[in-house]
Order: sequence, then C-alpha cells, then structure tokens
Amino acid sequence: MAHRRVRMAASAGAAALAVLALSGCGPAPWQGESSASPTPTTSVSVAPPVSNDLSSGSTERELTAGAVTATVNYWSELSMDRWTANAVKPISLSLVTEITPDDGQKVYLQKATMVAVPGNADETFAALDPQTDAATVTPGYLVLDPYSYSQTFNVGAVPAEATFVTVQFTYDFLVQTAPKSKEYAKQTATDTLTIAIAQG
Repeated sequence: MAHRRVRMAASAGAAALAVLALSGCGPAPWQGESSASPTPTTSVSVAPPVSNDLSSGSTERELTAGAVTATVNYWSELSMDRWTANAVKPISLSLVTEITPDDGQKVYLQKATMVAVPGNADETFAALDPQTDAATVTPGYLVLDPYSYSQTFNVGAVPAEATFVTVQFTYDFLVQTAPKSKEYAKQTATDTLTIAIAQG
C-alpha cells in the first residue's frame, strides 16, 4: 500500500508539471490577446480649399502709385455659387483717390484694364482677352476725392477644369504737376483678385 501511495503521488506531481509547462507557452499578460501586426492605414489626399477674395461679397483694397493713394471696392452682383465656368461673371468696382501732399493738383484716371487668368492647382490656362475702359475725355476721368470712378467688367467662360480665376487690374493715372498745370505725370497702380469657380 505504501508503494502504491508513492506511485500515485509521483503521477500527480508529473501531471501538475505538465499543466504548468503547457500554461507557460501562452502569450505574456502584457502582450494582450493578439500579437498580429497592425493593419496599415491608407492616407487620402484632400485638395486644399480655393481662396476667394469675394467670399464675403466684397473686398476693399488700398493701392499706392507715387503720390497717389487709391481706395478700390470690388463686388459682384452674381452670387458666388453661380460663378460657374460657363457663366458671364461680373466684377464691379468703385475707385477714389487722394494725393499726398495735397497742393491742389488733380488726379485723373486715364485707363482701367482687367485681365482674367483661369487656373487650378495643377496648371494655369490661357488668359482671357483683356478688357479696357479708356477715358473718353481729356486728360481722363477726375477721380480725386470726392469724385469717384465706377465700372463693371465681365469674366467670360473659362475651361471646365478651372477652379479659380485670377483677375488682374491695372489703373493708369495722370497727375497734374501743379495746380492748373497742363502738364501731367503718369502713375500706375495694379491689383489682383483670386475668385473661386463654383463646381458642379
């Protein structure tokens, strides 16, 4: 009987060791339930939003040309969601100037020119035909405050791939060299607006 008890105890001890050996083969507690490699993520590139200088409906710019400071307001009667590629897209402006020092000489606008250049993030398309408003009086339109100049230019159809149009303005001024003088100095101011083209 004593030998049988020793054999049973030895068998029980071997079984316990086998259980411990099997339990030691599992993952460590700090490794979690799975040690599989994480699934790679795919990045999706999103095109940056197109800037729009008329997104609030209008914008005001202050331009300097020599002694002349011009304040120009731009706006469009066509809402921005209707500025599509095929639409006729009007841009209106109002311009008034000051001169420093103000010794009594006048400032005249001889010519205003607009050039529209469509584009997108990848390319720039051919410019549309320039539009020019040349003064029909000599020496030009009086634009010294409180007298102002107003005009509307139209941006025509642009390529369907265009997402914006860059509108370049050039203003040619004639400034009296002295009050009542018939001699003038020419000054030129330029400005650029970027306006989004509505998609879809």
